[in-house]
Formats: sequence, structure tokens, C-alpha cells
Amino acid sequence: MADSKQLQDRIALITGASRGIGRAVALAFAKEGAHTILLARTRGALEALDDEIQSLGGTCTLLPINLAKSDKIEGIGPTILDRWGKLDILVANAGILGPLSPLGHISEKDWRAVLEINLTANWRLIRILDPLLRLSDAGRAIFVTSGASRSCRAYWGPYSVTKAALEALVKTYAKEVETTNVKANMLSPGAVATGMRAQAYPGEDPERLTQPEALTDLFIVMAAAEFDQNGKVIDFVR
Repeated sequence: MADSKQLQDRIALITGASRGIGRAVALAFAKEGAHTILLARTRGALEALDDEIQSLGGTCTLLPINLAKSDKIEGIGPTILDRWGKLDILVANAGILGPLSPLGHISEKDWRAVLEINLTANWRLIRILDPLLRLSDAGRAIFVTSGASRSCRAYWGPYSVTKAALEALVKTYAKEVETTNVKANMLSPGAVATGMRAQAYPGEDPERLTQPEALTDLFIVMAAAEFDQNGKVIDFVR
């Protein structure tokens, strides 16, 4: 690992950390000296990522949690407070696509599932982690959004609606912390070669898309104590 590390000794929680963008960010943050708290549903994938981070000389803590389980999310705050006394960085990356279907054909179960992960879980994270971010000298919250929040394409209802609502949620939170050391922003990555993208566009060549690793420099910039923007949607430009 390099001698000069931009996130040295920062404590960063990353959701959806086991694959795709979350995994790439976890590795990049570890290389930059952060201790990463990795949250995802799949224990095996988290353990494999732990091995890779340790091979880089980094450290991490694994939280195999399903964000749809509100009682599990509630325990995150006290755990972080007891062990580290603060949280410096939140990367709220976890999300699901949901069904691509006419609105009238979507079941209530599917609607609620997308709402729970893409919106409600992020509200819970804000509610639980805001006090810990305020204990940091420079708390930084980064939420992953999508251009779908603005394009509102046919058949993308649950995903588009929840991403639009997420942007309203984060902008509201940003207003509430504007006189504190916390900055809350959103990153819109565009077309990235992830499992979710493959689910939406199964015939697409992933080699022609942005790779998750290409985004990490922007995440590092937005996570740094020097980053002073707040309440912004920042588009990744390839």
C-alpha cells in the first residue's frame, strides 16, 4: 500500500459491499487507509473480500445483514459507537432493480420489496448513523442514485420512483446537516458493468460499459474531509 493515503484511519461503512460498485469501493478505501465496515447479505462473498483486503494490508469488519430486516439495522449504530466512537464515511450503495413491468402488473409484494431496500433502508441508516457521522470531524455520506430517477422510463416504475425519492430524502438530510461537519451527497454512476445492469440489459456487452473500479476515484474524492459540497447529485463522467 502507498505511503500517502487519502483516507488514513477513517471509519467507513459500505452497504452492498460484496460485489459490483460496493466491492470496488471497499477495496479502494482499504488501499487509501480506511477501516471498512462491509455490509451485505452474502457472508461467503464478504469473507472473500476480507481476504483480499487483508492481502492489501488493510483491515475491515464484516456485517452480514439483510437491509430488509429493520431489527438488524438497528444494531449497527450501537456496535459502531462502542467500537469506534464515530463514523467518518457512509457509502449507501445497496439497491435492487425490482420488476421491469407495467405499473398495473407489479405486485404489492414486489413494490414493497424495492421500496424497502432502495428507500426505507437508507432512511433507517440516516436515522441510526447521523449521530455517529456528527461525531466525526468530517462526516461524509454518499448515496448511490441513478439517472432513472429523472428519465422515468416506461416499465421501470419501482426503481425510478425509489431513486427519485432517495434523492429527495438525501437533499432533505443535507439541509438538516448544513451547519454541521457532515456533508451528504449522491453519486450517479451511469451505465456500469454490474449484476443489476446485466439483469436489466441481459444482451448487453459488459466490456463496453464503465467498470466498477473506474468509479472509485470519485468516491474517494467525495469521502475526503476536504470535500465541501452538500446536497448534490454528482454524475460520473466516463
